[in-house]
Amino acid sequence: MTTNIKKVTARTFKKMKDNNEKITMLTAYDFSTAKYIDECGVDSILIGDSLGMTILGYDTTINVTIEDMLTFTKAVAKGVNRALVIADLPFLSYHVSKEQTTINAGKLIQAGANAVKLEGASDFILEEVKHLTECGINVAGHLGFTPQYINTIGGYFVQGKSYENTLKLLEAAKKLEAAGAFCLILEMVPEESAKYISENISIPTIGIGAGKYCDGQVLVIDDILGKYPGNVPKFVKQYANIKDIIKTAVTNYNDEVKKNVFPYKENTFNLTDEEREKLDSNSVK
Repeated sequence: MTTNIKKVTARTFKKMKDNNEKITMLTAYDFSTAKYIDECGVDSILIGDSLGMTILGYDTTINVTIEDMLTFTKAVAKGVNRALVIADLPFLSYHVSKEQTTINAGKLIQAGANAVKLEGASDFILEEVKHLTECGINVAGHLGFTPQYINTIGGYFVQGKSYENTLKLLEAAKKLEAAGAFCLILEMVPEESAKYISENISIPTIGIGAGKYCDGQVLVIDDILGKYPGNVPKFVKQYANIKDIIKTAVTNYNDEVKKNVFPYKENTFNLTDEEREKLDSNSVK
């Protein structure tokens, strides 16, 4: 295995934006998937609280706990050599106090993340971003559609759909940048709005449902592999259909076991002829 691997860092992200190089990011929630993504050269892996739906079967992300995030962050980090690992701070893990936010973010970093991500740009959030960066913790911002605010937003709606709202998003983006965020996720934002924001801040923007003019793109791994059984968002391209592959394999396995076909000889361990003869001669009648 190659040992001289150049690790992607927050500094790398900034250089890529400055050089007009696109940044790639995918979610991962387990060791093997993270390892494969990393080996394919993807720049960043996000342990998203989307695992609430894809892994834990919840309807939204708000049921995910810091304990959940720690478990999956540890697993993903063990599979990564090159990519920048970002872990979501889940719902209410960074809204109560600056002290609690620091502790929770610190736990994710100790679990193997290189950065944490949080949603929104309220005054309180901005103070936390500034404090975390002062503590040496890289912070990614998240604007546009923010899933942890699903109950107050009232549904899955595109954000920034007017000139005025685009300017509000840009103002929030600039505040996050000033507070120390090293990159910004823009989710479900019109392409023109995302382009305008990307061109008017110096930190990289990573789009998800925000068009091709962001500095990079992120998608949920289960979506692009066709694994998640729920609805596929408009902004997703499915690059494979793992669901059908899994169902075909499991159906074949189930049938072969029921028919006593599996395991085959090549899947079986055997005694030597001598030892088998001993058993046969002493068989219980």
